[in-house]
Amino acid sequence: MAASEGPLRGVKVLDLSRILAGPTCTQLLGDLGASVIKIENPATGGDDTRQWGPPYVSDAEGNRSDLSAYFMSANRNKKSVALDISSAEGQAEIKRLASHADILIENFKPGGLAKYGLDYATLSQEFPSLVYCSISGYGQTGPNSSKPGYDLMAQGYGGIMSLTGDPEGAPMKVGVGIADVMCGMYATVGILAALRHRDLTGEGQQIDLALVDSQIAWLINEGVNYLTSGNVPQRRGNGHPNIVPYDVYETADGHVILAVGNDGQFRKLCNFINAPELADDPRFATNPARLEHRDALNSILRPAVKALDTQTVISGLEAVKVPVGPVQTLDQVFNTEQVAARQMQIAMQAQPGQVNLIGNPLNLSRTPVTYRNAPPVCGADTEAVLSAENPFED
Repeated sequence: MAASEGPLRGVKVLDLSRILAGPTCTQLLGDLGASVIKIENPATGGDDTRQWGPPYVSDAEGNRSDLSAYFMSANRNKKSVALDISSAEGQAEIKRLASHADILIENFKPGGLAKYGLDYATLSQEFPSLVYCSISGYGQTGPNSSKPGYDLMAQGYGGIMSLTGDPEGAPMKVGVGIADVMCGMYATVGILAALRHRDLTGEGQQIDLALVDSQIAWLINEGVNYLTSGNVPQRRGNGHPNIVPYDVYETADGHVILAVGNDGQFRKLCNFINAPELADDPRFATNPARLEHRDALNSILRPAVKALDTQTVISGLEAVKVPVGPVQTLDQVFNTEQVAARQMQIAMQAQPGQVNLIGNPLNLSRTPVTYRNAPPVCGADTEAVLSAENPFED
């Protein structure tokens, strides 16, 4: 396989999902070379996120397109087909497309596609090798399966909001739709595993994935902290539940992050702030001791760090190999040499004009990701796809 073809070249994805979790998954599959056809409802103007703006992309005359920044964040490398799946004609077209597809992904409420004959039970009879991924708020089973689910609700129900925010403040969501994004990542992994099984056996299957389940899965150490101890974790702001010091500290002109992962690094930090005696203090000599005396240690560290400017702290600690870093705003992020070197900002030519997007972080040495199609306006490919003998052909 040539490097330019991508590892998923030839894989065909029929995307009935919208918002963020499903589109995150299908964009990733598309970046890896899969051909993705996105089905959008013409009656509503397509994917809901087309209306989640501003900002929007405008054409050369200043006319606003339906390419919101939100939509573009998860919808490159796809063709857009405007199709009414509630009609008999639309259902027939979906089945025709499914007959060519390896994967179908949808995020309707459980049972929502059954009335159209597009549910897994129906399609699997006709297309037994189809990998069918269903994403919903609470999954296909359980007492909450019929409830709708959005990212914020998943963050609340799944517990991450109880761990996020100022200790004295209100529960706080993560600043982006991380429950959706991580659900999309899990969906990608599940789909690739199901494809492997299909390739070995010829047998498709359904992947049942819930926003809440995936959010609970990435509680990681805090979730297992609770399951091990029975103690409900408390919000610590930017502090770490198992490592001290591991936090954001104010400097004379901003903030820095200190991530001191072992006792050797802690000793170097103490030397840097001219307090070498702290490393031998029984309250602070080991990480378990520092956890027990977190407040006492921070009462010493915070004023010491605040007396120094940000660059002095970063340069000084980097020189002695203590993990340290800045807290950057997005204008700073996207103007760093690191972002340029890693190609984490890309430009593509969309129908209204050039669009700037976030790059894919995967770097495969033999089969790199490709950026073939900019995020499409709604229905841009309807005629071409529906009239093609091979609708997934690039």
